[in-house]
Amino acid sequence: MLALHCPNITLLGISTTHGNTDSQSTAINAARCLYAFGAPSGLRVYPGASKPLLLPPRYDAEIHGEDGLGGVEGLPDASDPALRNWFVDDDNGKPTRALEGMVHHIKATWQGGAGHKVCMISSGPMTNVALFVSIYPDLVDAVEEFVFMGGGVGMGNRSPVAEWNILCDPHAAQIVLNTPVKKTMIPLNVTHTAIVTKTIRASLLDPSYNGNPDNPPEAVSNLRHTLSTLLTFFADAYESTFGFNDGPPLHDAVTILYISQPELFKCTRFRVDVELIGEHTAGETVVDIWHYKPCDLTWGPKGRNCLVAQSVNVNGLFKLLLECVAKCDLCSPLNTLKT
Repeated sequence: MLALHCPNITLLGISTTHGNTDSQSTAINAARCLYAFGAPSGLRVYPGASKPLLLPPRYDAEIHGEDGLGGVEGLPDASDPALRNWFVDDDNGKPTRALEGMVHHIKATWQGGAGHKVCMISSGPMTNVALFVSIYPDLVDAVEEFVFMGGGVGMGNRSPVAEWNILCDPHAAQIVLNTPVKKTMIPLNVTHTAIVTKTIRASLLDPSYNGNPDNPPEAVSNLRHTLSTLLTFFADAYESTFGFNDGPPLHDAVTILYISQPELFKCTRFRVDVELIGEHTAGETVVDIWHYKPCDLTWGPKGRNCLVAQSVNVNGLFKLLLECVAKCDLCSPLNTLKT
């Protein structure tokens, strides 16, 4: 929704992968969301990797539900045949896969250097991105920046030290970190400060509401109801699992907000690597905050390779998010349906 409705972002396409749920469900979920958020008809979903590079796939139904969008109401049913319209078929009648889609759009945008570079944003395991930079090194120059939600500085959420997106495919994350292109990491330390409080939730449901947030208003549109139901499940999961009593954190969406308004963030450049084999620490993002490792100023395997977000202007973050909801409200097909 944010990538579609932030005024200074052009969304080229979506590739999906394993992670919160299986890759087939994430692809369908992306199509359901494109419909709900009023996406242009030309946008497409490109299904990607169904498993990590080396490890077996893992899913997190406890936090995200069996289908990855636990508790959501109002989206098209996953079996709706109209969702096929958000995919493009290859010559064999099968959906074009992530790598082909990524290469197509990057080449069309880059035009061999005569056009524009792209930003690649990852809000899940970075398997697709790692495959892209490995198979198409000649197109790496067309990428201005990799931005990913993942990792933590001295903390984790699905192990004592590892964040879920990195834990699902740590080898892919390391491949991307070694790529000689600017990278920005949005870690748990930042997303855990972006709490969807009861007050923000009330504003999401009804932007004119100024009553007691403990008694939230009715949603003034179907879109707002749908977004709220997704947050309800996530909030309950985070309260029971992690003890977040004030509301759930905003995780993956922060990557889009960073691309749109990087001035809201304070970032510092560090050397970042992923622990790949530790018995207790596999998947940990090792951020060299004291600069122990000798590094040059390149972005590759010998350099200080990653900007790490350290803080964010939370008020500015949610202001932009709610502005995007308001824009989406004007075009979402959900709002033409009966409640």
